[in-house]
Amino acid sequence: MDAAASGGKVTVVDATTQGTQDGTTSPVGEVAEVAVPVVPDTGLERDLFLRTLVRELAGTLEETVGLEDAAGYISVVGRRMGAWLDESYREAMGVARLDREQVAAVHVDLKARIHGDFVLQESGEERLEYTNSRCPFEEKVLGRESMCMMTSNVFGLIAAENLGYAKVELAETIARGDGRCRVVVHLEPGSGEHAPGREYFGE
Repeated sequence: MDAAASGGKVTVVDATTQGTQDGTTSPVGEVAEVAVPVVPDTGLERDLFLRTLVRELAGTLEETVGLEDAAGYISVVGRRMGAWLDESYREAMGVARLDREQVAAVHVDLKARIHGDFVLQESGEERLEYTNSRCPFEEKVLGRESMCMMTSNVFGLIAAENLGYAKVELAETIARGDGRCRVVVHLEPGSGEHAPGREYFGE
C-alpha cells in the first residue's frame, strides 16, 4: 500500500481499491485528485520556455565545442528547417520554383510569422538586403552568435534551392550587440567575394 500527502489531503492506493480518508473509493486504475498549493505567476509560457531551451542548448554547444563548431551543428538544423519551409511555401504558392521577388517575400513572411521584424531594403539581380529590429528569440539571442545560423541557413537554402546560389552575410546581428540585424544575401557567385559569410548551392 502506498500513501502520498499533498496540500493537506491524503490519497491511499492499493492493488484492489483506491480511496481517501473520508471512506469514499474509486475504481481500480483511477487516482483521486489531490489538492496542490497555488504558486505565483512566474511569467512562464511555451514561447519563453522554448526560446530559453534553444539559448541553453546553443550556450552548452558553444562552451563545449567552441563557437565555430556550435554554429556548424546549428547549421545542420537550419538546413533541415530551410528545406521544410521551402517545400511548404512552394506548395502553398502553387509553384515549382520561386523567383527572386518570391524568395524575398518568403524571407520576410516567415520571419514575421515567428515574430521577427525583417524589412527588405534592397532587391537586385545580385543581392537581397534586409534589416531587422526584433529577433524571434528576443533577448535570448544576446551573446549567442551561433543561433544566427538559423537565419543564415534558412535564408541561404531557400535562395539557393530556387535561384541556384546564395551567400549569406550577417553584416550586423543583435546577438553580437549591434542593436539590429543586417543580412545580405548575395545571389551571384563572386558578387560577395570579399564579404564574410556562408555559401549555399542549389541542386
